[in-house]
Amino acid sequence: SYMQNVALLGFGTVGASVARILDERISDVNLTSILVRAGKEHVDPRATSNFDAILSDSALDTVVECMGGLSPAYEYIKAALIAKKNVVTSNKAVVSAHFEEFMTLAAEAGVNLKIEACVCGGIPWIAGIQKVRRIDEISAFWGIMNGTTNYIVYSMLKDGTDFAEVLSKAQELGYAERDPSSDIDGIDVRSKTMISASIAFDVICTNQIPMSGIRNLTKRDLAMFGSHDMTIKLFGRGVSNGSSYAVVVEPVAVPLSAIEAHVPTNFNVATVVGDTIGELKFYGQGAGGNPTANAVVQDIIDCADAPIEGQQNFSANLLYNPELFVSDYVFRTQADIPGGSFWEPGAQLVKNLSAEKARELLTSALTQDPTTFMAALEKRN
Repeated sequence: SYMQNVALLGFGTVGASVARILDERISDVNLTSILVRAGKEHVDPRATSNFDAILSDSALDTVVECMGGLSPAYEYIKAALIAKKNVVTSNKAVVSAHFEEFMTLAAEAGVNLKIEACVCGGIPWIAGIQKVRRIDEISAFWGIMNGTTNYIVYSMLKDGTDFAEVLSKAQELGYAERDPSSDIDGIDVRSKTMISASIAFDVICTNQIPMSGIRNLTKRDLAMFGSHDMTIKLFGRGVSNGSSYAVVVEPVAVPLSAIEAHVPTNFNVATVVGDTIGELKFYGQGAGGNPTANAVVQDIIDCADAPIEGQQNFSANLLYNPELFVSDYVFRTQADIPGGSFWEPGAQLVKNLSAEKARELLTSALTQDPTTFMAALEKRN
């Protein structure tokens, strides 16, 4: 059978797991080189710090990028596609920033660009959306797409600890970065939401997404929502009505009866809605070396085949219309919220706000009370 030659860029948590799975389990993939930082060449006999040497190998079929970050990942992916190599990546930041350019280059070169590992770790979410789209228009998706924040809220509830304490434990366990902003402020979920929307709605998703995170969530907030039979989850969401679409990243107060309320530790659950399939849920590990590497290796295996015609051409002419997302919002704040009515002591309810308007109210409330927390109320079916 055909032996696929693969170069791996990055040998961190995900990269090392990719190498191990390929070596131990996949007989028709040959990992020929591993790009590491200068001075780290001792980690593996295949390691090198010379990207140009890797790319100039005419026998190389596929470049696998697990470095993270925008640069030099962007330059390396672009060079690989121009050199007519398949590209597999787990780097949601660089894909969400350059998706259209990468897809155009891949189409011009006649190679695969595979991004399964960018969203929801090991869950076959991107492949799932693509399969749904063969039959159905997708009207909505939503989900818990960040394992770190889910672990934080889960631990706060389970142990009755406050945010800062749980965050430092998550950092010790390697669930959270030293600079946690990407996770707790919603930046990571924004990248994943943009990629999901691009695939689900066949558009180049805007990056002007209303975004708020859970940095200001307290255990008293969780108790307050708990008294209303709700808990807080950080969601990435998208909707489309066929002519326009909207996306948002924000904490949502979900009823305790919802599946999302029961997702533990660093697990993810993501839902897509299609005309005939209805509501389809994907549940699994959304972070960590092995699960994410698993999605990477699935993509590598698929690179043995020629790209499917029109992998993704972003041909739907959908307008971005942030007014499609309208919810009731709770603001826990000492600030004055225009249009707010009493919800609980220290918390106000504002009905029928667009996600964009809610984010504007949050921004202004934070200038008066920097501890303000906001959540959308999930509509009950």
